[in-house]
Amino acid sequence: MFNSVRPSDATAGGGNVRHMECAGPTSVVFDPTLTEYDFGPTHPMSPIRVDLTMRLAEELGVLDQIKRVDAPVATDAQIATVHEQGLIDAVTEAGRTPGFEDLARGLGTEDDPVFADMHLASAHVVGATLEAFRQVWSGESMHSVNIAGGLHHAMPDRASGFCIYNDVAVGITQLLADGAQRVAYVDIDVHHGDGVEKVFWDDPRVLTISLHETGQMLFPGTGFPTDTGGDGAEGSVVNVALPPGTSDAGWLRAFHAVVPPLLREFSPDVLVTQHGCDSHMNDPLAHMMLSVDGQRAAYLALHDLAHEVADGRWVVTGGGGYSVVDVVPRAWTHLLAIASGRPLEPGLETPPGWRAYVEEVLGATAPHRMTDGRTPAYRDWSAGYDPDAWLDRAIHATRTAVFPLHGLDPLP
Repeated sequence: MFNSVRPSDATAGGGNVRHMECAGPTSVVFDPTLTEYDFGPTHPMSPIRVDLTMRLAEELGVLDQIKRVDAPVATDAQIATVHEQGLIDAVTEAGRTPGFEDLARGLGTEDDPVFADMHLASAHVVGATLEAFRQVWSGESMHSVNIAGGLHHAMPDRASGFCIYNDVAVGITQLLADGAQRVAYVDIDVHHGDGVEKVFWDDPRVLTISLHETGQMLFPGTGFPTDTGGDGAEGSVVNVALPPGTSDAGWLRAFHAVVPPLLREFSPDVLVTQHGCDSHMNDPLAHMMLSVDGQRAAYLALHDLAHEVADGRWVVTGGGGYSVVDVVPRAWTHLLAIASGRPLEPGLETPPGWRAYVEEVLGATAPHRMTDGRTPAYRDWSAGYDPDAWLDRAIHATRTAVFPLHGLDPLP
């Protein structure tokens, strides 16, 4: 009953990748000044990870297949569709005043230290994400990516968890204002997507799904299966709280047991995804055990689901990820390639020029291949579950809490 194994859509050999063909263009919203979102040299969220990703994608020819769009700066009025004016004013003042603190608004903390022109840098990230949303909703792009975005912890009244403004929430709010009836948000960062969930807690038009390490073990300490949405929006919030140590097989098992059935039932106008790659085994801030190959399999699955449930309309953001040399550039380059409709072979060698740049700038040795050498595979939920396994109990708890609210059977 428990030994049925299903290969994922991506194998380490890369020869039998299944993916949907794209019928329209893909864009990446980027300019180098997005790396000015910078908390300082000792902070885990170094902007070098974005620079290294774009350089790797360029040297591998990925960016040749993607339309590049400049990133605008969001206006205060756009940010204020989600955030309180008091936060915007405080962030603006913080960027002008060295040593500024407003602990009630999350500014000047260890997680969110202030830096020069903080408001401008944060508004730039929001503007880039808004442009990605505009690209997709207008039809100019079928898929659009802002890898500098995905700042999912920011709350309406305060910064939190390395996130000053919640670019994803602002983008979804704009989509709804532009006429979208249903928006699905899938967050695969290792940390719970609490800020986005909070903004849309009472809104049945937005389905938020977060797969994350359980809040029993990890910041922000939230995101449990029984959290399912506010009055009138029951079932619009979905949380899969995974045990520490979950690897590719368990993570993909959980993903496929929960995400595809809900997206098919919800039938969104647009799929929005957040791709924090801090679920990797090498990430210093969490306790999961995924490989780049497992993460790549998740990206392929989400790409296919965008085509299946949302006519291909897919907005893609980055997120967390603090192994800035070994993991983030490879994971997000795979993401960009998948968004372009031309996935990279996992066993591909990283370019010598890129490795030399890493050595020159960081004095670090970069990985030589785009794979961790793993073959992601998972046991499909339909084969049955083991109530003695923490992972399976977590999946079952989510399905039990949410599936009936969507008219779905929670049992395998």
